[in-house]
Amino acid sequence: MTPADPTGAPRRARSSTRTKMLVSAAEVLRERGAAGVTIDEVLARSGAPRGSVYHHFPEGRSQILREALEYAGDEITASVNEAAGESAAVLLRRFVQLWELALTESNYTAGCPILAAAVGSGEDEQQLTSIAGDIFGRWREASTQAYIHEGFEPTEATALADTTIAAMEGAVVLCRSAHSLQPLYDVAAQLEFLIRAKEFVTKFGVPALND
Repeated sequence: MTPADPTGAPRRARSSTRTKMLVSAAEVLRERGAAGVTIDEVLARSGAPRGSVYHHFPEGRSQILREALEYAGDEITASVNEAAGESAAVLLRRFVQLWELALTESNYTAGCPILAAAVGSGEDEQQLTSIAGDIFGRWREASTQAYIHEGFEPTEATALADTTIAAMEGAVVLCRSAHSLQPLYDVAAQLEFLIRAKEFVTKFGVPALND
C-alpha cells in the first residue's frame, strides 16, 4: 500500500465530490484545528457547489468534521496496520513517511489531523475526542502487536507502542516550529536505538559491570 497523503487520503480516492469535501475538511483540520473547518473553506478547497453540503452532509458542518476525521483516521490506520504487520522497523519508517509527506507538502503548516482533533478544548473538538481516541487506540494496538512479534512481552510492547506514538506526534510539532524534518529523523533514530537496546537486553540480559 502506498502511504496515505497528508490528509490520510490515498491519491486514487479523490474522485467523488463527497470525497473531495472530506479530504478538504481533513486538510483544514490538520492545519487549523476543528475551529478552522468552515463550510466556506471546505467548498473553496474542494471546488464543490454549495448545494453539495446538505446533499452529502445533511447534518452540516458537524457531520463534515466527524466524517473527515473518521476518513483520515481510517486511511492512516490502514497504512499503519500494513506496516505493523511486517515489522517494528517498517512501522517506524511508515510513521516517518506519513509525517514527512504531511510536513513538506504543507510547507510545515500542517501536522496530524488526529492530534488536532484530540487536543482541542472547544465544543467542536469535544465531539471529536472519542473518535480521535479510538483512532489512536487502533494505532496503539497495531504498534503493540508489532513489538510483540519482535519478541517483547505484552507490557513492554504496550509501553513501546505508547512511546512510539507520543514521540512521533511530538516530533511533528517540533518540525513545524523549526521548519525542518530533522526532529522527525532524530526521534525515529532514537526510537530504533531504544528498540534494538531493549531487544538486546531481552535476549541476553543486562551485562555485568566490571569492578
